[in-house]
Amino acid sequence: MFSFVIMDLIQILGYIGALIIGIVLGLIGGGGSILTVPILVYLLIINPVTATAYSLFVVGVSAAFGAIQNIKKGLVDFKTAFVFAVPAFIAVYSTRRYVVPAIPDEIFSFGNFILTKDIAIMVFFAIIMLLASVSMIRTRKETAQIPEVVKFNYPLITIEGFVVGILTGLVGAGGGFLIIPALVLLAKLPMKKAVATSLLIIAVKSLIGFIGDIENLDIDWKFLLSFTAISVVGIFIGSYLSNFINGKKLKKGFGYFVLIMGIYIIFKELS
Repeated sequence: MFSFVIMDLIQILGYIGALIIGIVLGLIGGGGSILTVPILVYLLIINPVTATAYSLFVVGVSAAFGAIQNIKKGLVDFKTAFVFAVPAFIAVYSTRRYVVPAIPDEIFSFGNFILTKDIAIMVFFAIIMLLASVSMIRTRKETAQIPEVVKFNYPLITIEGFVVGILTGLVGAGGGFLIIPALVLLAKLPMKKAVATSLLIIAVKSLIGFIGDIENLDIDWKFLLSFTAISVVGIFIGSYLSNFINGKKLKKGFGYFVLIMGIYIIFKELS
């Protein structure tokens, strides 16, 4: 009886986590999705492969809501989004459909230590968390945008899109911390447009990547849709709270939290 109560409590905490994911996304415009996999794996006891698949769906739907709002405001650069998103969604779909299922359950062993597929995915995810935390902690100085004829660096944008697609496919995170700098540096977009355009790219590649999982995994749609719905509610709450809370300061603080979480996951999985 006591064990059932504990399980119910953990499940409730998992759904609260879904709400927090949305609130963080609504408050700072990104970063919340990187909590999805740890919540699914450590609170709701879902294996990492399935958790990264579910994360793609949650991230994709959440980003789509943000993208729709930005499209209404005229902030999305569709040309840049197309150039970046096509190689990205090809890469993420291929990774989820073919690469992830091909990874052996036991990669290698050294003495008593066995590197399993689940451990490798979580450690790689933690490394992505560390990189994302640095991006959130580091403060960027806003510079005045000088009007100029934009010259797209098509080869580099395509390569970046492909690399981000592979990373997204492996760990189920949106990759905004990689996409936004690429859009600013390679497509010469102002920061506000880069953030808005990145949400559309994240939505498209994440949802297309999830299609690759539908063919390989048994999806618990009831759970996934309810978890995602709670996250979306959190986005609206976070968007409302952003009128009263300084998002930049919160983003830096959240970056430190993600840093600590990344270090914790590495030690937990390798110990």
